[in-house]
Amino acid sequence: MTTMKAVRWIATDEVEVVDAAVPEVPPGWALIKIAYNGICGTDLGILHGKHPRAVHGLIPGHEMSGWVERAGASGPEVGALVVVEPLLSCGECRSCKNDLAHVCRNLGLYGIDTPGGMAQYVALPPEVLHAVPADVDPRTATLAEPLAVAVHAVELSGMQAGDVVAVYGAGPIGVLTALVARHAGAAAVVITEPSPWRREVAAQLGFTVVAPDSTMAATLAPLTDGEGADTTFDSAAHPSVAAELAATTRVRGRIVVVGVYKQPTAIDLQAVCFKEQTVVGVRVYTSANVTRAIELIATGVLGLERFPTRSFALTDVAAAFEAATSGQDCLKVLVTPLAGKADA
Repeated sequence: MTTMKAVRWIATDEVEVVDAAVPEVPPGWALIKIAYNGICGTDLGILHGKHPRAVHGLIPGHEMSGWVERAGASGPEVGALVVVEPLLSCGECRSCKNDLAHVCRNLGLYGIDTPGGMAQYVALPPEVLHAVPADVDPRTATLAEPLAVAVHAVELSGMQAGDVVAVYGAGPIGVLTALVARHAGAAAVVITEPSPWRREVAAQLGFTVVAPDSTMAATLAPLTDGEGADTTFDSAAHPSVAAELAATTRVRGRIVVVGVYKQPTAIDLQAVCFKEQTVVGVRVYTSANVTRAIELIATGVLGLERFPTRSFALTDVAAAFEAATSGQDCLKVLVTPLAGKADA
């Protein structure tokens, strides 16, 4: 096979499916046959022409699962199910030299700075490939990349078993963070979300959901004797949320900013000082976080079979982007080049 189907971003709000050359595989690299690729907020930013590094003609996609078609010089063997750690780091900056490559000064990403996974095949270096047990559903395996963000957020938070946890936003990252926090021993997880459909999803997953006529502070009050959450995760990245993070978090509590704000945003630093709170930012994840995410998927402890996903054929990618934009009937939209694997 010398050609493949691939998605290209050709203009603002416009993608097309093209016949492209199967990627050349540099010496030592692997060729991966894509099973599924998830669409995330970054991909929507690319589609709408709002990502500063994306260039027209790009093959997007960084949440990938697939099988090794041609093995690299090291890493998983032919036929192995893998997920991809899609970070591109320089190896030369201070962060990279201090084992913090995930916050590289020049951090890039497959699917932005080099071709991504919205295609039948992608060529990748073996060091970004993580083997997944063969009995794991590739569709579920595709959640490993966003799940790694949640794992990293909970790890950085310093959350303790028995904590009361607040989560702003019941999108994919918010729900995954809530699931990881509960598995880590949170006594209660309270979620606030403006979308009625997403509130219902969070409730069905067993979380305490802030009612539309209430507030996070009011919902937390009886659970914390009015003190506020021990650990608060902001996966909404909305200025209205930033304004209340300190007020809904207890003295010496921890505020973890998981969602990426698009511009500088006000936070009540007076309250942060008076309550001696800790504020932590989350960018992406470490390689160890990806490994942990795969373990959580493989063991089934998070109940991800109840995490709503919807799969579209690669050739129906425009509809997939529309579904991801609306966010009304699934938390994660997947694109697949595999025949018969799209949802009816």
